[in-house]
Amino acid sequence: MCFITTANFVKRGRLIETIFEFVKILSPFYAKGRENKELAPIFQAIRIEVNGELNALKSLLEQATEVLAENGRIAIITYHSLEDRLVKNYFKTGNFEGKVEKDFYGNLIAPLKPVNNKVITATEHEILQNSRSRSAKLRVAEKK
Repeated sequence: MCFITTANFVKRGRLIETIFEFVKILSPFYAKGRENKELAPIFQAIRIEVNGELNALKSLLEQATEVLAENGRIAIITYHSLEDRLVKNYFKTGNFEGKVEKDFYGNLIAPLKPVNNKVITATEHEILQNSRSRSAKLRVAEKK
Protein backbone atom coordinates (compact mmCIF):
# COMPACT_ATOMS: atom_id res chain seq x y z
CA MET A 1 0.00 0.00 0.00
CA CYS A 2 1.24 3.48 -0.79
CA PHE A 3 0.59 6.43 1.47
CA ILE A 4 0.00 9.78 -0.16
CA THR A 5 1.03 12.79 1.86
CA THR A 6 0.55 16.51 1.45
CA ALA A 7 4.23 16.67 0.48
CA ASN A 8 3.34 14.79 -2.73
CA PHE A 9 0.87 17.52 -3.63
CA VAL A 10 3.16 20.42 -2.71
CA LYS A 11 5.66 19.23 -5.32
CA ARG A 12 3.01 19.68 -7.97
CA GLY A 13 2.62 23.28 -6.82
CA ARG A 14 -1.16 23.38 -6.53
CA LEU A 15 -4.10 22.06 -4.55
CA ILE A 16 -6.40 19.32 -5.72
CA GLU A 17 -9.70 20.93 -6.63
CA THR A 18 -11.78 18.07 -8.07
CA ILE A 19 -12.36 14.38 -7.46
CA PHE A 20 -11.20 13.73 -11.03
CA GLU A 21 -7.79 15.26 -10.23
CA PHE A 22 -7.55 13.19 -7.05
CA VAL A 23 -8.40 9.96 -8.89
CA LYS A 24 -5.85 10.80 -11.60
CA ILE A 25 -3.13 11.25 -8.96
CA LEU A 26 -4.04 7.87 -7.45
CA SER A 27 -4.19 6.07 -10.82
CA PRO A 28 -0.59 4.70 -10.71
CA PHE A 29 -1.44 2.90 -7.45
CA TYR A 30 -4.33 0.71 -8.59
CA ALA A 31 -4.85 -1.84 -11.33
CA LYS A 32 -6.89 -0.89 -14.37
CA GLY A 33 -10.34 -2.45 -14.28
CA ARG A 34 -10.32 -2.50 -10.45
CA GLU A 35 -10.75 1.24 -9.92
CA ASN A 36 -14.00 1.05 -7.94
CA LYS A 37 -12.81 -1.81 -5.73
CA GLU A 38 -9.50 -0.13 -4.87
CA LEU A 39 -10.72 3.46 -4.60
CA ALA A 40 -13.70 2.62 -2.36
CA PRO A 41 -11.66 2.21 0.86
CA ILE A 42 -9.77 5.44 0.16
CA PHE A 43 -12.96 7.43 -0.21
CA GLN A 44 -14.44 5.62 2.80
CA ALA A 45 -11.45 6.64 4.93
CA ILE A 46 -11.77 10.25 3.78
CA ARG A 47 -15.50 10.25 4.57
CA ILE A 48 -14.94 8.76 8.03
CA GLU A 49 -12.30 11.36 8.86
CA VAL A 50 -14.07 14.39 7.40
CA ASN A 51 -17.37 13.53 9.10
CA GLY A 52 -15.72 12.59 12.40
CA GLU A 53 -17.71 9.36 12.38
CA LEU A 54 -15.60 7.47 14.92
CA ASN A 55 -15.69 10.34 17.42
CA ALA A 56 -19.46 10.61 16.93
CA LEU A 57 -19.82 6.88 17.63
CA LYS A 58 -17.71 7.16 20.79
CA SER A 59 -19.81 10.08 21.97
CA LEU A 60 -23.03 8.19 21.23
CA LEU A 61 -21.90 5.15 23.22
CA GLU A 62 -20.85 7.22 26.24
CA GLN A 63 -24.04 9.29 26.25
CA ALA A 64 -26.28 6.27 25.71
CA THR A 65 -24.67 4.53 28.69
CA GLU A 66 -25.47 7.55 30.89
CA VAL A 67 -29.16 7.76 29.92
CA LEU A 68 -29.84 4.03 29.70
CA ALA A 69 -31.91 2.67 32.60
CA GLU A 70 -30.67 -0.25 34.67
CA ASN A 71 -31.19 -3.47 32.67
CA GLY A 72 -31.89 -1.30 29.60
CA ARG A 73 -30.47 -2.51 26.32
CA ILE A 74 -28.61 -0.82 23.51
CA ALA A 75 -28.25 -2.29 20.02
CA ILE A 76 -25.70 -1.00 17.50
CA ILE A 77 -25.30 -2.05 13.87
CA THR A 78 -21.80 -1.50 12.49
CA TYR A 79 -20.75 -1.62 8.86
CA HIS A 80 -16.96 -1.75 8.99
CA SER A 81 -14.24 -3.05 11.28
CA LEU A 82 -13.24 0.32 12.78
CA GLU A 83 -16.77 0.89 14.08
CA ASP A 84 -17.18 -2.72 15.16
CA ARG A 85 -13.97 -2.76 17.18
CA LEU A 86 -15.02 0.38 19.09
CA VAL A 87 -18.46 -1.05 19.89
CA LYS A 88 -17.12 -4.49 20.83
CA ASN A 89 -14.46 -3.05 23.15
CA TYR A 90 -16.88 -0.61 24.78
CA PHE A 91 -19.54 -3.25 25.37
CA LYS A 92 -17.01 -5.69 26.87
CA THR A 93 -14.77 -3.39 28.91
CA GLY A 94 -16.39 0.03 29.14
CA ASN A 95 -13.54 1.70 27.25
CA PHE A 96 -12.54 1.96 23.61
CA GLU A 97 -9.07 0.49 23.96
CA GLY A 98 -10.38 -2.85 25.26
CA LYS A 99 -8.31 -2.63 28.47
CA VAL A 100 -9.92 -4.82 31.13
CA GLU A 101 -10.24 -3.09 34.49
CA LYS A 102 -11.18 -5.02 37.61
CA ASP A 103 -12.16 -4.00 41.11
CA PHE A 104 -10.47 -5.15 44.33
CA TYR A 105 -12.37 -8.46 44.20
CA GLY A 106 -11.49 -9.20 40.57
CA ASN A 107 -14.87 -8.23 39.15
CA LEU A 108 -14.92 -6.56 35.75
CA ILE A 109 -15.61 -2.82 35.94
CA ALA A 110 -17.80 -2.00 32.94
CA PRO A 111 -21.16 -0.23 32.74
CA LEU A 112 -22.51 -2.64 30.11
CA LYS A 113 -22.40 -6.36 29.51
CA PRO A 114 -22.81 -7.97 26.08
CA VAL A 115 -26.11 -9.83 25.66
CA ASN A 116 -24.83 -12.20 22.97
CA ASN A 117 -21.54 -14.07 23.11
CA LYS A 118 -21.25 -13.88 19.36
CA VAL A 119 -21.96 -10.99 16.98
CA ILE A 120 -25.17 -11.23 14.95
CA THR A 121 -24.67 -11.13 11.18
CA ALA A 122 -26.96 -11.38 8.18
CA THR A 123 -28.10 -14.81 7.02
CA GLU A 124 -27.36 -16.06 3.51
CA HIS A 125 -31.00 -15.39 2.62
CA GLU A 126 -30.75 -11.78 3.83
CA ILE A 127 -27.53 -11.25 1.87
CA LEU A 128 -29.19 -12.57 -1.30
CA GLN A 129 -32.04 -10.08 -0.82
CA ASN A 130 -29.74 -7.18 0.14
CA SER A 131 -26.04 -7.55 -0.69
CA ARG A 132 -25.11 -4.55 1.50
CA SER A 133 -26.18 -6.51 4.58
CA ARG A 134 -23.09 -8.74 4.22
CA SER A 135 -20.94 -6.29 6.16
CA ALA A 136 -23.51 -5.44 8.86
CA LYS A 137 -22.87 -6.66 12.41
CA LEU A 138 -25.33 -6.28 15.26
CA ARG A 139 -24.14 -6.08 18.86
CA VAL A 140 -26.44 -5.79 21.86
CA ALA A 141 -25.48 -4.89 25.44
CA GLU A 142 -27.35 -4.41 28.69
CA LYS A 143 -26.68 -1.86 31.40
CA LYS A 144 -25.70 -3.45 34.70
